[in-house]
Amino acid sequence: MQETRQAARQRRHRRRLMVGTTAGLVVTGLLVCLVMTMQSDRKEDAGRAPATAVANSGETLLPTSPGQKSSTPSPSLSSATPSASATTPKASPTPSASPSSASPRTAPATSSLAGRIRPKATYQGVATVYKAGVGDGACSYGPSSDMMIAAMNTTDYETSKACGAYVLVRAANGNSVTVRITNECPLPCAPGQLDLSEQAFAKLAPISTGRIAITWSLLSPSSPGTISIRYKIGSSPYWCGIQAIGHRNPLARLEVSTSGGWRQLARTDYNYFLSPDGSGCGKAIRITDIYGERLTIEGIPLRPDVVQPTRVQFAQH
Repeated sequence: MQETRQAARQRRHRRRLMVGTTAGLVVTGLLVCLVMTMQSDRKEDAGRAPATAVANSGETLLPTSPGQKSSTPSPSLSSATPSASATTPKASPTPSASPSSASPRTAPATSSLAGRIRPKATYQGVATVYKAGVGDGACSYGPSSDMMIAAMNTTDYETSKACGAYVLVRAANGNSVTVRITNECPLPCAPGQLDLSEQAFAKLAPISTGRIAITWSLLSPSSPGTISIRYKIGSSPYWCGIQAIGHRNPLARLEVSTSGGWRQLARTDYNYFLSPDGSGCGKAIRITDIYGERLTIEGIPLRPDVVQPTRVQFAQH
């Protein structure tokens, strides 16, 4: 009987050992799985971190290719620059120095007063042809003895800022002509487009061609003579319009001398600077070109519709 109980106890002991061993193996297996899972997670996290950094770095450092819009809005006005092609002009100039240069929409220090038409920039567009008659136009210069003239598209005309500018126009066939802007070409003339007088267009191609691809750039000619001043018809000590004629470089502003100092006058699209209350009419005049040079003109009496010559001219650039 005692032997039977002892055998039973041994069997129960062996069962406990087997159960304990099995439980230990299960726990050990679970621990091993847990450790392997944690290591796998760490490896996966370690692999993800540099991938994200490279992606972010790529977004920051990847250069924007020409013509591609930046994902960050530009702080400048150049927001909507028309694209260019052989037949579709562009308003924004392309620096002739290097295609990798900064956009010329950011003016150099010497041309900070310039409008859309900038020095040392080349523009692409098309040339068309029109009958210029006696050469008068929107710039209000009157008849022209030199018919190498052109009308600037409304966008680049920019409320008469282009008036009087000398422009070198080049065609793809190698021909070129220098014209003076005396008129405005309204829509559908596109940015970059020049409407040339028949005489000027004939220097580039047969008039029958009608439309050709061109490039053009601003000039500062060698000997245009001296500047003249004209008061508009109807001008008086109580209201006047003043115009400068024959300036070598485009005008940036016109000012008149008043009891309170120099007063800048507003420019009209017909190329006169107006003093609506008459202040400064008949007094000294100061004109500034797009390069920042100022010329003071005195002794010009208030005589409406009379071209009065001066002895001054802007420097050549």
